[in-house]
Amino acid sequence: MSERALAGKIALVAGATRGAGRGIAVELGAAGATVYVTGRTTRESRSEMNRPETIEETAELVTAAGGTGIAVQADHLEIDQVDRVVQKIGEEHGRLDVLVNDIWGADHLFEFGSALWDHSLENGLRLLRLAIETHVITSHRALPLLIRNPGGLVVEVTDGTAETNAEYRKESGYFYDLAKWTVIRMGLGQAAELAPHGCTAVSVTPGWIRSESMLENYGVTEDNWLDGAKISPHFAISESPAFVGRAVAALAADPDRHRWTGRSLSSGGLAQVYGFTDLDGSRPDAWRYIAEVERPGKPADTTGYR
Repeated sequence: MSERALAGKIALVAGATRGAGRGIAVELGAAGATVYVTGRTTRESRSEMNRPETIEETAELVTAAGGTGIAVQADHLEIDQVDRVVQKIGEEHGRLDVLVNDIWGADHLFEFGSALWDHSLENGLRLLRLAIETHVITSHRALPLLIRNPGGLVVEVTDGTAETNAEYRKESGYFYDLAKWTVIRMGLGQAAELAPHGCTAVSVTPGWIRSESMLENYGVTEDNWLDGAKISPHFAISESPAFVGRAVAALAADPDRHRWTGRSLSSGGLAQVYGFTDLDGSRPDAWRYIAEVERPGKPADTTGYR
C-alpha cells in the first residue's frame, strides 16, 4: 500500500474512542484519509465506561499520523445524534467512502463463564443494545451517503471469525457470544444489499488486542507488553490496535476489495495477504494460534504464528 493511498477519502469510524476503533482511525489517517471519529467520551464528559480516553485524543492522533482527524461526540443509540454526524459529513464533503462500525462500550456488562440464567438480565440487554442496535442505527443512517458513489466500504468490527464463533464461546457468556456473532451476520447482510451499488461490506476481527484496558489489566505498557506473558503465557500472541487498523486500511486501499465482500476476516489473516506488520514488525496470527495451540491446551509457543 502506498503511503498516501487513501488521500482524498472520507471515513467515519463509529466508536473510535479507544481500542480497535482508535487503532483503525489512526491507520486510516496514516494512509491519508480524512477520518471522522465518534464516541461518547470527550474531555468534558465520560461515558458509563468511565475511562480517560477521548475522541479528541483520537482525532489528534489521526492528524499526527498524516490524515485529518475530526472528533464528533455521538451516542450511537441516539438516532438524532447519528443523524447530525452523517449530516455534517454530507455537508462538508458530500461523500462517505469508508464506514467502520466499531461501537461497543460494554466491557463492564458481560460476565465470563456465566450461564444465561445467572447473568444479569439488565446488563445483558444493555450489552446487546450497545453492541448491535448501535451498528444498525449507524448503518441505516450512513449508508445512503456511502452509496452515492460506487466503491464504498463498510467494516463491521467484531471479536472472532465466523469459523471460530461457529462453536459457542461459553467462556464469554451468552450475551457476549450473541453480540459478536450477530455483527458477523451484519457484514454478510450489508454485503448483499450493497452489491448492486458497487459497494463492499465485511466483518473484521482483531486477535487478542492490547487495548488500553488490557494493558492495564496486565500491568504493562505497549513498550514492555511482552512482560504480560509472565502472567498469562498465551498473551505472547497478542497484537496492538494498530494491527487491525492496518488491516482495515489495506482493505480500503485495495482496488479489488470487493473480492472479500460478505466475508469474515481477521487482522492476522489479512496480514498474510497484504504484507503489513504489527508495530514490532511481526504478523501475529492469533485466531490460528488460539485454535491450534491455546484451545488444545498446548504450552504457549508463538513459533510460526507471529
